[in-house]
Amino acid sequence: MDKRGCLLLDNVTIAYGKSVAVDSLTLELGEGELLSLLGPSGCGKSTTLRMIAGFVPPVSGHVMLNGREITRKPPHKRNIGVVFQSYALFPHLSALENVGYGLRMRNVAKTDRLERAKAALETVGLGAFAARLPGNLSGGQQQRVALARALVIEPEILLLDEPLSNLDANLRAEMRDEIRALQQRLGITTLFVTHDQQEALAMSDRIAVMKDGLVTELGTPRQLCDAPRSAFTAGFLGARTVIDGQVEGGTFRAKGTSCAGAPEGATQMVLRASRLRPAAEATGPLALAGTVSTVSYLGESFEIDLAAASGPVRMVIPSDLPPPAPGQTVSVEALPGAVTFI
Repeated sequence: MDKRGCLLLDNVTIAYGKSVAVDSLTLELGEGELLSLLGPSGCGKSTTLRMIAGFVPPVSGHVMLNGREITRKPPHKRNIGVVFQSYALFPHLSALENVGYGLRMRNVAKTDRLERAKAALETVGLGAFAARLPGNLSGGQQQRVALARALVIEPEILLLDEPLSNLDANLRAEMRDEIRALQQRLGITTLFVTHDQQEALAMSDRIAVMKDGLVTELGTPRQLCDAPRSAFTAGFLGARTVIDGQVEGGTFRAKGTSCAGAPEGATQMVLRASRLRPAAEATGPLALAGTVSTVSYLGESFEIDLAAASGPVRMVIPSDLPPPAPGQTVSVEALPGAVTFI
């Protein structure tokens, strides 16, 4: 199960009637890469995955896998592994039979089929659960069975459609790490669809941020977090405040706000919440103050919302720091990396 693949989507458009779900999408995955499609519900990310798998035909464009065109090939002839959000396991088949089902449909001999299915279950740590029915497995175990079923056919590429969304928070983090470790160990090219920013940041080599059927930005997790090029990316990737303004003489200015050292032509300032701190008075290049509207305790941090003249501002500070009280007026101190410009 060490096959790799390279996927190219060339100017692909997908439509349902007159409604365009994905518009002129061009995207390339390198060998062994895990790329995430990240965006809100209805942005076209799952539709893109289903099109790659062969379940939804594109209106135009081409899908290339390892140099050959698969745009019009039926799903069972694409050699692609898919793990769905619901896992889609057969309830009357054992874990072993579920994993071997794809091989059975490919007319693989029974002895070889069982051998490969057992090996796939061992790969995902479920060798001892081969005889169990899905109803007797936990959510995480069912997810592993679905993953083993996708891998056992030795696919050239693996597609994961929101595979963690049905798990509780602790198990979701555990399975996230397990999938990433397995993907790296096997070196399999993987497209991961999610609406969860933390999943995408933790698992991906690169992230394609989608909105309204378009990729608004593509980059590594660090690139998108540290220097987003669009306001949508900045806002969607966690707690960030985007302030509209203009630059005059190297200083970004908005209502009640200024920041020195801005590049000429910048029209938006992005403030990263986790690198902002409340202060008694303004210091450094950022001059911004506001009234604390809410303080939320999140265990490891406090989430603080300010009402400023330029609009709402969010800060996230460690829980070992004393938070300001609601109604208090504070200045905002910018730590290194807190401010970027678009």
